[in-house]
Amino acid sequence: MSEGSLNRPVGMLGLGIMGAEIARNLLVDGVAVVGFDPDQTRRNEAQDFGVETKDNCARVTEQCDFVLLSLPDSTALNQSVSEIVARTELHHSDRILVELSTLDLETKLLNRDRLADVGITLLDCPVSGTGAQAVNGDIAIYASGDEAAFERCEAILNRFARSVYFLGQFGQGIKMKLVANLLVAIHNVATAEAMTFGTSCGLDPDVLCKVIAAGAGSSRIFELRSPMMADGIYEPPTMKLNVWQKDMELIAKFAEEVGAPTPLFSATAPLYATALKNGLGEKDSAAVYSALQDMVGEQAAVGCKKAVNYND
Repeated sequence: MSEGSLNRPVGMLGLGIMGAEIARNLLVDGVAVVGFDPDQTRRNEAQDFGVETKDNCARVTEQCDFVLLSLPDSTALNQSVSEIVARTELHHSDRILVELSTLDLETKLLNRDRLADVGITLLDCPVSGTGAQAVNGDIAIYASGDEAAFERCEAILNRFARSVYFLGQFGQGIKMKLVANLLVAIHNVATAEAMTFGTSCGLDPDVLCKVIAAGAGSSRIFELRSPMMADGIYEPPTMKLNVWQKDMELIAKFAEEVGAPTPLFSATAPLYATALKNGLGEKDSAAVYSALQDMVGEQAAVGCKKAVNYND
């Protein structure tokens, strides 16, 4: 892809937590963005920071050779592709759609084929990272699909991501993302468990966040989520719990299909389910900490009132 083509607008379908930050980073880097989201509030917010918004997916695709899709679920992808396929003037137009979402492989394959039938290429390129990481471009992209099409849009992906990996045939990207999200699920609950353990021992939660983050027991998720747990504030969400539940189901289903045992991942599921049951679906997935706190019994709540000082 030439530098000159970076002067053309890039499409953004989905202006939610992730899509909005990707659009913002492209704009800051001098790339014009044309976008759509069915939520008028999100469209208005995107307009405020410079996105030219349209009233449907097809109008965005008409104006852009490269269109990024950051969508909440399979239904949204199906509907978006239906609108684009229905616009006959887009057929065989050499457009490339870059699917950034975490969706089931079957739906991605179905829509790749629907688009291929009218001469449009779909790439499977899920993003690894949270909305908070996307603010600073601290995300990775697991790209897969037609290699020539990937090479054409690679420069755009590098404008808003820290790392871009091409993994080969279509579908390898979402497989890698599910493996990554399995670890996120475990690390998030492990962070909540460690924070519960530490505060039950009388450790200051803010000090706990700082010290553990500097040592061998840290993780990127600990660094991102432990401060939210320490403050008990789970808004604005970097990943909503109700959206994360969709990812949990995808991981569980795919692991079962390939026959991979997931004992640690499976152990996290009840805590996420409890957080959802407690009405925290719109909160950040760090709110799983509150579900673990509810499990702290009277003895653990009294616990050790202060940290042991071995210098005494």
